[in-house]
Amino acid sequence: MWDRKLMDLLDLLLHPVRLRIVYAFSGGRERTTADLCASLPDVPKTTVYRHVGLLAESGVLEVVDEQRVRGAVERRYRLRRDQAVIGAEAGASMSLDDHRHGFTAAMAALHTEFNAYLDRPGANPFADLVGYRQGILWLSDDETAELIGELQAVLAARTGNQPASGRRPRLMSLIQFPTEPPPQSAVDQPDGHDTHRPVRPPSVTSGGSAGTGEDGPAGTGEAGPAGTGEAGSPSGLLRPRQSSGQ
Repeated sequence: MWDRKLMDLLDLLLHPVRLRIVYAFSGGRERTTADLCASLPDVPKTTVYRHVGLLAESGVLEVVDEQRVRGAVERRYRLRRDQAVIGAEAGASMSLDDHRHGFTAAMAALHTEFNAYLDRPGANPFADLVGYRQGILWLSDDETAELIGELQAVLAARTGNQPASGRRPRLMSLIQFPTEPPPQSAVDQPDGHDTHRPVRPPSVTSGGSAGTGEDGPAGTGEAGPAGTGEAGSPSGLLRPRQSSGQ
């Protein structure tokens, strides 16, 4: 059996191939390893099998069915969403190097998935409402927490969506971080008020900043919005048809 001492939760989830496997189970789908190999044609089959084995042994994936196919046992898996999230306690223990590693893994998965999309026959970023715009917002910690809460509320209405006619999975990711150090005193603020306070949004855990769960507001899971719009507007991707220059 998988031993948490040998591979902790961060090492398990923050890996580009394992992230993509987790993504492939979105919408409550049940999939075999052969299904996953077909969904990840750029990944060697032996690699997919190895990572599925790790996720299954760790409890992130569970077996829902077994049947014999040409003399071998074929297992059908589904994602245990509660096991595929880096929660507050684990997130609080992450070192700077852990965050660096996690961010790199998330970006590697995102980059690979985007290239796979572009290589797909018929890919049309404008018609498919693709967006990856970025921008800067000037926000206090309280305002940042409020914004994240608003985004969570918007996304929460969609995270329970199941596969249906006309729907397809969309990879979304919100990444936000301060680009400058905090002001040293209220004098640094134009209005004379010190707006920097060490506030952690109550509804946001590190499952949001580094998690893989489907409901992470800022995570690498499918529910996070994928960027900001013109002039840093967080609604940029909610109005994708305004311009083709994304």
